[in-house]
Amino acid sequence: MMKQHLAILCDNKPGVLTHVAGLISRRAINIEYINAGYTEEPDVTRINIVVSVEDQRALNQAILQLARLIDVIKVVNLDEAPFISYELAMIKVKVKPSQLSELANLAELFHAKIVDVNPEAVVMRVTGREDHIEALLQMLKEYEILEMARTGQISLSRGGNAVKNM
Repeated sequence: MMKQHLAILCDNKPGVLTHVAGLISRRAINIEYINAGYTEEPDVTRINIVVSVEDQRALNQAILQLARLIDVIKVVNLDEAPFISYELAMIKVKVKPSQLSELANLAELFHAKIVDVNPEAVVMRVTGREDHIEALLQMLKEYEILEMARTGQISLSRGGNAVKNM
């Protein structure tokens, strides 16, 4: 299985995300991450999707079908050119007062920020590549992770070319 990063520009209308996700899942392509948000143009939404595929041909077919959806403006497979990808994770860790400084040092090592502290738990915010977040989670295995939320990857092409011009 290989992961592919898709950037989809579409009209900012209700139901577009559902149509995009439905088309991909009907093609038996697994969606690893999906997120949507505003762009520099207020009437355009950008959907970032990371999919796992075995067959590049099936993915190419899905991209062609996505491009034909009425509200879709542009579909780009970011893996065809250099791109950067980051993720946000918030991790709530059970902590004893004696472990607080140890956890603060670990957060600093991973450039994470402690955003909430109380006598029972600490919440960390960390951004970075998926492998960076996974490495922090490995280090936190000796603690009890109470809760975690991850955004999934968001990606941009490198250089001066924007997805809308690709």
